[in-house]
Amino acid sequence: MPRTRLILYRECGGSVPVLDWLAALPSKARDKCLVRMERLGELGHELRRPEADYLRNGIHELRASLSGRHHRILYFFHGSAAVVISHGLVKEREVPPREIDLAVRRKIQFERDPETHAHQEEL
Repeated sequence: MPRTRLILYRECGGSVPVLDWLAALPSKARDKCLVRMERLGELGHELRRPEADYLRNGIHELRASLSGRHHRILYFFHGSAAVVISHGLVKEREVPPREIDLAVRRKIQFERDPETHAHQEEL
């Protein structure tokens, strides 16, 4: 199976939400999240629970837990060979609807103008 291309969502102002979020995490949590992202690149649509899950409206989550903290990275697919990483969060009981709504808005923006919203740097 060919690798799935990982694209990081970029805001119009140039910030990359998932990179900012990862930079603020403790190193062990960041490493675990990066491993999940690598697995997403390897398996794409085939990645399933417990590593990933579907939320709604085309938004999926990568799931990583460490010391009772549940880290989630929201993403969506762009075509059959690319996935766009929207942003990350630490959840309590469930992913808050506002976070999913944010990922949906980013999905719409990305689909309208992929060139503006695709961060080019590799992880």
